[in-house]
This record gives sequence, structure tokens and C-alpha cells, in this order.
Amino acid sequence: MDPRERRAKRSSEPQGIGSVLEELGRGRRLAAGLALGRLARRWREVVGERLADESAPLRLDGGLLLVRVSSAAWATQVRFLADAVAKEANSVLGSQVVRTVKVVVGEGVAD
Repeated sequence: MDPRERRAKRSSEPQGIGSVLEELGRGRRLAAGLALGRLARRWREVVGERLADESAPLRLDGGLLLVRVSSAAWATQVRFLADAVAKEANSVLGSQVVRTVKVVVGEGVAD
């Protein structure tokens, strides 16, 4: 959309916060960020207590969920459970957002 068109659509009338957030949520990056935030808050539901201590959702983009884990052994576990993780993540999100789960090993997973 041309920036001039956006300006033309602006109004001096106040809008409710819900409509503002809805319009912002239509953006792909914001929608992915919001979904990632929901996953992070409910990560223990998605992967279980023990695995949640060793992993965290890192990025969600184009159907790819990138999960950071604390070690190669936990990476193997998440890869083995990738289909179940995607299914539970989609259940938490209420839509089929996650199609693929990839894993990276890195520090700073557990807080």
C-alpha cells in the first residue's frame, strides 16, 4: 500500500485499542511475534516440564519454528519429537502455524 493511501485513510476520530491492535496484527512479522510470545508463555504445555527447562522457542517464521536447546543431546530429543512439538504448538496457537521444527544448540536457554 502506498504511504499516501495510508495517510488518506487516517482519521482524526479516536479508535479503540482493539481495532488498532487488529490492524497491526495483520502484519506478518507482528503476527509471528505475537504467536512466538504465546508459545514462549505456554512452552511447558507444548514440550513438558523437563524439556522446557532445556529448550525455548526462538523464532517463528513462515511455518518454521526454531527451537534453541542447551545441548546436542536435547537437540536429538527435540528432533525426535518434532512432529509432536509442532502438533502441540499448533494446539496452543489455535491454528496450523507451525509446519516444521528445527533445532539449534546454544547457551542461555534456561532462565
